[in-house]
Amino acid sequence: MYVINLPRRPDRRIWMAKTLPADLPVTFTSDWTGPFDGHELTRNQLEAAGYKLFPWKIESDNPWWGRPLKYGEIGCTLAHLACWRHAAQTDDEKFVVILEDDAIVKSTFLEDLLVGLRRTVSSSPFDLLYLGRFPLEPGQDQPVTAGFVSPAYSHCTFGYLLTRSALDILFATHLEHAIVPIDEFLPSLYIDHPRPDVRARFPKQLKALAFDPPLVHQLPKDEVGSDTEDSDFVEP
Repeated sequence: MYVINLPRRPDRRIWMAKTLPADLPVTFTSDWTGPFDGHELTRNQLEAAGYKLFPWKIESDNPWWGRPLKYGEIGCTLAHLACWRHAAQTDDEKFVVILEDDAIVKSTFLEDLLVGLRRTVSSSPFDLLYLGRFPLEPGQDQPVTAGFVSPAYSHCTFGYLLTRSALDILFATHLEHAIVPIDEFLPSLYIDHPRPDVRARFPKQLKALAFDPPLVHQLPKDEVGSDTEDSDFVEP
């Protein structure tokens, strides 16, 4: 299990450490040195590290598509990518759980997760399992089995699980050479993304499921803010 957390947000680390099961090994990204904080990133720093940005801004009525990327979005994507790489290089567990530090988990989180996995692994194989999300197309999810759906277009990556085989698929996309918001990247791999350019660069190739109702929820942005949005736009 990994928790996306910035060194300047020890408050959120304390929050997560208190709420996660004490016997569950957790790695916090705040223990790593990496270009994850949108307040510190620069275009030169990204280019020097070999990262390339996808041409994100387009003419669109969608406010998220009609503006440049934010450094916080880039840092968040790179933090998720770092977790996948770390898991691939250091562990051999069948599943990798990623939480962001504004996730809300119940005291029965681990028990509920294991029960859900036992129910789905044999009957409904998957690569990506949303523990929580924000559906963008309400009513378009397709029921799969009790407590699970095949998700339609969704945002938010505050809680999800990957199989080990899914890691190879993610790496093969070379996301580091065409960085997009992680919220858009994951759904592009299991749906036909509504943006043709994103759909062409990251075609559908994952099997996704989602807990329904969600296993994990998110702290309200109007209460705790957003380290992703609270950052500057990338300069041209």
